[in-house]
Amino acid sequence: MTLRYAVDAVVLDIEGTTSATGFVVDVLYPYARPRFAALLSERSGDPEVARAVAQVREAIGEPEADAVRVEKALNAWLDEDRKATPLKTLQGVIWSEGFARGDLVSHFYDDVVPELRTWHSSGLRLYVYSSGSVAAQRAWFTNSPEGDLTSLLSGFYDTENAGPKQEAESYRRISGSTGIEHAKLLFLSDRPGELDAARAAGWHAVGIRRPGEPYFEQGVGDYATAGTFDEITVSRSTS
Repeated sequence: MTLRYAVDAVVLDIEGTTSATGFVVDVLYPYARPRFAALLSERSGDPEVARAVAQVREAIGEPEADAVRVEKALNAWLDEDRKATPLKTLQGVIWSEGFARGDLVSHFYDDVVPELRTWHSSGLRLYVYSSGSVAAQRAWFTNSPEGDLTSLLSGFYDTENAGPKQEAESYRRISGSTGIEHAKLLFLSDRPGELDAARAAGWHAVGIRRPGEPYFEQGVGDYATAGTFDEITVSRSTS
């Protein structure tokens, strides 16, 4: 059954929705882990790195923590798959450079890019909201197997500029930032807690269920579900 929505914008999760979580876990995480030490020691003066380090120190309650202690905290969060903003920021710096060097090429499910192009060409605005940093999101969409996709997107949101993905206020903040009414926004994600938060903010929400993804067996409760993007028909709101 095709799902149909009349909205002004679609907001996209990445892991488990546009792209395989396994790629992030098996390729990107291992790429970043051995590079934390060099980043912390060689780039400590970079504003983005310095801000993230300060956030790590605050989170662990150690304002004088050195680079070794910060790296240990980052690796512990990585082991826990914790969506900590400073971890995502520093991973984003490393991944962005890896993509720029050609070490990395992002992953998209086959059904995603054709639909994004169709939705964009119909006048819909497309946004990304991911726990990965905005820098990582930009690198991801710039370095896809089909080339640079950033021209399809109107903006990027992460846990720093929007807030935690399982809090309704984050979605209200995105609505305010985009200038689009809550009821004219559609969120696509594989995570029930994120769908709950979007719905609590007055958004439309569709659960994406792809075999092999971490939340596939759990399901998405009473939300409308789609296994692929081509099961969703989205048109511009007329009001």
